[in-house]
Amino acid sequence: MVEKGNISVREAGRKGGLATSRTHGHEFYESIGHKGGSKGGQRVRELIARGKERL
Repeated sequence: MVEKGNISVREAGRKGGLATSRTHGHEFYESIGHKGGSKGGQRVRELIARGKERL
């Protein structure tokens, strides 16, 4: 039976981030950062505007 080591969530996240960095590179992180900033922010602004219209 193979024992698996217990690692913290922080350590698991760090290892996953390093693996992603190695496979996808710096440009990947830039592109997902831009997507999250523009898409998420725009959606929130739209929802706020619709909520204000109902008042």
